[in-house]
Amino acid sequence: MSSSDDVAGGCKKTSWPEVVGLTIKEAKEIIIKDKPDADIVVVPVGSAVTEDFRPNRVRIFVGTVAEIPHVG
Repeated sequence: MSSSDDVAGGCKKTSWPEVVGLTIKEAKEIIIKDKPDADIVVVPVGSAVTEDFRPNRVRIFVGTVAEIPHVG
């Protein structure tokens, strides 16, 4: 399946490869522009997730350590 399907003469996106590497906030903004009714869920890479299909759910998987962890 491609990242879009023809629906009523338009396109309905189903994936957003262009947000890879962006911040969560930036990714959410882009996804919401394309799919205003999206229920965006941010989950760590490798997390257990349900396998049910919800057409409005978009999962953003994150897993990069952005800063050095330290005590304090």
